[in-house]
Amino acid sequence: MSDLTPPEPDLWTTVDTLTQWLDTNRPIEGHEGLLLRVLKLTEEVGEVSEAVIGATGQNPRKGVTHTWEDVQAELCDVVITALVALRTLTPEARGVFGGHLERVRERSVGSTN
Repeated sequence: MSDLTPPEPDLWTTVDTLTQWLDTNRPIEGHEGLLLRVLKLTEEVGEVSEAVIGATGQNPRKGVTHTWEDVQAELCDVVITALVALRTLTPEARGVFGGHLERVRERSVGSTN
């Protein structure tokens, strides 16, 4: 890492910070607020689709409107939104995600032993 490269933020500290900020600023509380936070994923996935369509010029009326870097950014938004939704569901999001990731890795590529 060069002196000009900013340090990467800690993933779970940042997820916790974003979750707390959203909790403080959410207009709808309780069960409905939780459901809306999870539904935010649908919006973000739609933005990925829009960016892919725009990057490939699949809308003849609009042409090329996005770049593949836009697609990358939208995918990052999906990941962040999913992690924040998971953290909203459980304070143990890090362990839940880590355990699930390990199960998926093991069933996909096998054990590391």
